[in-house]
Amino acid sequence: MSAEGAGGITGAELLARSLTQQGVRFIFGVVGVPVTPVAEAAQRLGISYIGMRNEQAASYAAQAAGYLTGRPQACLVVSGPGVVHALAGLANAQANCWPMLLIGGASPGYQEGMGAFQEERQLLSTTPFTKLSRRVEHTGRIPFFVEQAVRTALFGRPGPVYLELPEEVIEGRVEGAAPEAPTVPEPPRPEAPAEAVEAALDALAAAERPLVVVGKGMAWARAEAEVRELLERTQLPFLATPMGKGVVPDSHPLSVAAARSTALRGADVVLLLGARLNWMLHFGRPPRFREDVRVLQLDLAPEQIGHNVPAAVALVGDGRSVARQLLDALEGRGWEYPQESTWRTTLEAQVERNARQIAPMLADESAPMNYYRAFREIRRAVPAGSVIVSEGANTMDIGRTQLPNEEPRTRLDAGTHGTMGVGLGYAIAAACVDPDRPVIAVEGDSAFGFSGMELETAARYGLPITVVVLNNGGIGSGMPQQPPPAGMRAPGALSAGARYELLAEAFGGAGFRVERPGELGPALAAALASEGPSVVNVAIDPAAGRKPQQFHWNTRLEPPAAEAAGGGGGSG
Repeated sequence: MSAEGAGGITGAELLARSLTQQGVRFIFGVVGVPVTPVAEAAQRLGISYIGMRNEQAASYAAQAAGYLTGRPQACLVVSGPGVVHALAGLANAQANCWPMLLIGGASPGYQEGMGAFQEERQLLSTTPFTKLSRRVEHTGRIPFFVEQAVRTALFGRPGPVYLELPEEVIEGRVEGAAPEAPTVPEPPRPEAPAEAVEAALDALAAAERPLVVVGKGMAWARAEAEVRELLERTQLPFLATPMGKGVVPDSHPLSVAAARSTALRGADVVLLLGARLNWMLHFGRPPRFREDVRVLQLDLAPEQIGHNVPAAVALVGDGRSVARQLLDALEGRGWEYPQESTWRTTLEAQVERNARQIAPMLADESAPMNYYRAFREIRRAVPAGSVIVSEGANTMDIGRTQLPNEEPRTRLDAGTHGTMGVGLGYAIAAACVDPDRPVIAVEGDSAFGFSGMELETAARYGLPITVVVLNNGGIGSGMPQQPPPAGMRAPGALSAGARYELLAEAFGGAGFRVERPGELGPALAAALASEGPSVVNVAIDPAAGRKPQQFHWNTRLEPPAAEAAGGGGGSG
């Protein structure tokens, strides 16, 4: 890499070149002192810069773009408050195991400790949430640190990284030949030990009530073809985690997602593919799982094996590589799970019971609507292959069961961190990464409020995102569990009847207000046909909720006996 012209190359230009070399196609950010030259240099080299309205949303967009493209994408923010605002994105990317590169400006090093403009100890704040946090102390070292950051974000378990560039590094120049760094290749795809693969197949063959759980790790690994072939070869029942949906189509006949609780509670052997036994899978423990369940765990990270529940078989390796190993090892076995079994009959019966249970809610023509009636219309309207972004409490939980995903990486939601406010950032990223794929964000009114101003971003860049706000006038349930004292509003109450659709109209988009079931289908059709962003604001009954659940969504584990008896660690 040679320096440009007699004046050399600036730090901003060298950073833009390094990002381009390492596969960064998108930068989402909020510019200002000292990072504006970075965005301008990136644009000159063909990187798409998307100027957001808030650093949180920008950081959410960058990580979603990294997940969707398979390479870390960037978020660019100013020093001090800009970096602090983006911390939420780092934490969310860390929890989801998504790669992203946060680039933060910094006050000049020669003013450090003097109370400089937006001076902050940024490395201290980013370190807990990143795989790598580094300060670039010299302009000539930019390529080295960009390569290191991208490699760290991408290799092993993916995650966020942070690079800090002081003002003098961005504005500085490199004379003569500019330094170079190698291009980060595609990450290694390690295989599991052959004996572990055979042991996993032995356990599945011996199981009476097997279950496969497909997680978003398999979506990241681009293992959809291998996972589908594995299921069809073995005829094992499966269900997906929320963002594992679509790795195998939700409509596949082997899916038992509609009997999720029964499947988890009854399985004697669980093949865990790229999913973690955290709160989303109830820690793998009773009462949601059997006490004696055997877990066959496929994960890229060795330290994740046996987390919360000991693994009967550890399949440490890349999701696609290990799935291919399982397929190859099946060649000589000629085994598949029987079509006729008590387990399969049990699951099918529960699917039918659950369908009967929600049928009245799907058919309810009351106004305002319940969630299931709204999702009936949304499901009909969503074009095939759309990216569905979802956030909110009931909106997200019910939507997971009512909106199918037939393709991988087409569902983005609050994820492992349960983060509200990700919706518009994710939707903007999805629309940028694949402009030909429809993007529909289905959000609760509370969740929409976190990042609703990003509608202006979507309008500015001409992104035809359709936002459906399921508006029950509150955080979570629209009805307070206890009435507030006289003269006070319930803590979770929002403005009933808020006209969120007018935000879209204010920015030149299309807005629709829906109060009755018969109005929703035509409104969705018009919104999806519009050229810019649109909002469909749907009135939801504040008393509406999920169908009756046997278990609470957030599993509470009983403390160990010694702790419950008072032996929890106080000094004697």
